[in-house]
Amino acid sequence: MPTPEPVQEARVWGNAQWTARVIKNEDDDGWAVAMYLVGESEPALVAPWTMGRDKKNPKPLDTTAFHTLVKTAKEFVRRSEQQLHAELNKNITVVVGGSRIRVELSISPAEEGATATLTAENEFGEELARIRVSPAFKLNVASATAWIESDYQRPQ
Repeated sequence: MPTPEPVQEARVWGNAQWTARVIKNEDDDGWAVAMYLVGESEPALVAPWTMGRDKKNPKPLDTTAFHTLVKTAKEFVRRSEQQLHAELNKNITVVVGGSRIRVELSISPAEEGATATLTAENEFGEELARIRVSPAFKLNVASATAWIESDYQRPQ
């Protein structure tokens, strides 16, 4: 994909990674700015935008505003990715038979159906077991302990 040319217009500002587009706010009479990551059709962030001096039209974009918007959009995307990762990857450490065992549930979302993997590691990071489970599997101290005590049989 070719690198887009930089754009610096009153309502559109962009570089090789991001495009800011001032749009009419559908919820009121104001304006909003949508931040698009290059190549994406949906905005990564939509935020209110300031009215201009005439109180009807939006304030024009400029270098400072664009850099602030890029920083905000990057942080928003990073936090969203961290939240999704936390929702899809859970782990717990339990002590069974005097051994500390870390059990991790990793869910992989997919359009055709999510899959999930349950993994156990000893305190040295060596894998003890790995099985596929239902994405609805609830990982907690009781379920992790029961799985370990069953000699890593597939949970019911």
